[in-house]
Amino acid sequence: MTIVQSLLDGRSSAKEVPDIQGDAATMNSPFLIAGELEAGSHRLVQRVYYEDTDFSGLVYHARYLHFLERGRTDYLRCLGVEQRELLNADEEGLVFVVHRMEIDFKGPARMDDVLTISTVTEKAGGAKMVLSQEIRRDDTLLIAAKVIIAVINAKGRPRRLPEKLAAQMLAASETAG
Repeated sequence: MTIVQSLLDGRSSAKEVPDIQGDAATMNSPFLIAGELEAGSHRLVQRVYYEDTDFSGLVYHARYLHFLERGRTDYLRCLGVEQRELLNADEEGLVFVVHRMEIDFKGPARMDDVLTISTVTEKAGGAKMVLSQEIRRDDTLLIAAKVIIAVINAKGRPRRLPEKLAAQMLAASETAG
């Protein structure tokens, strides 16, 4: 049984979530690529490449959506949740879709900047999640976003977020506040 199946069945425990902080986190670990859970938030480090910028050399505004999506996806990955498995984990399927996003653009990023994307769960339950995300260059806040995620089944109808998964997401963010 995978971690995803046990989350849907309500039999998961925090002990089943990979320990990305421990000795198992080696250079070959996918969890280094996927960022890390630290101090109540998920942190993902990404470099800005030429393809992310516009003619002025600044990051094109729509590219920030890509950075935020990577942060959300790798946050789940660090929790041991693979979205592809959620879709096929049971007969109903479980899918996350962005319902609403509020973004405050505080400052620009430039080519070769190293950015940190942080993700924190504010709420998780029912058929939605609310995530708070930030993009920083060092200590400078560049982007602040609030993302409301709808939980749906494979047919596009609302579906409840499994309680164990909601609890796991909230527990991962407990120390962030």
